[in-house]
Amino acid sequence: MKISLIDRSLYLKGLMLLIRKDREIRDEERNVMLCIGKMLGFDNGFCEKAIDDILYNKYVVDEPPHFSNADVASHFVLDALRIAIADGEVHEKEVQWVKAVAVANGIEEELFNGVVARALAGAGTGTQGTFEAGRFEWD
Repeated sequence: MKISLIDRSLYLKGLMLLIRKDREIRDEERNVMLCIGKMLGFDNGFCEKAIDDILYNKYVVDEPPHFSNADVASHFVLDALRIAIADGEVHEKEVQWVKAVAVANGIEEELFNGVVARALAGAGTGTQGTFEAGRFEWD
């Protein structure tokens, strides 16, 4: 599936906003974000700096990303839920924020609930290591 640079940037930023919701970035989250950053074609050094700065950067606006199409948004929602699960602790703020992304992108509640079920089904099985971001292509 093709993805634009703008959508790739929104994807990474959106996931960064998610991992700061609990005001702590754990090693599992850091590693996942570095992996996803690489999948999306971003430099490792850039991703490291963004992760290091995300908790304290007052200039980052905390609003749900709006993607160019619902397919990208659906992939994002699944990855976001997998990341929320990755640290072994799902915070209500994380789930509410992912739901806000779904709403902002026109994803219906029934579809959102199905994506939540898929993400939870993969929890603890190692399948959360397979991220939707790896399915994208760009020029």
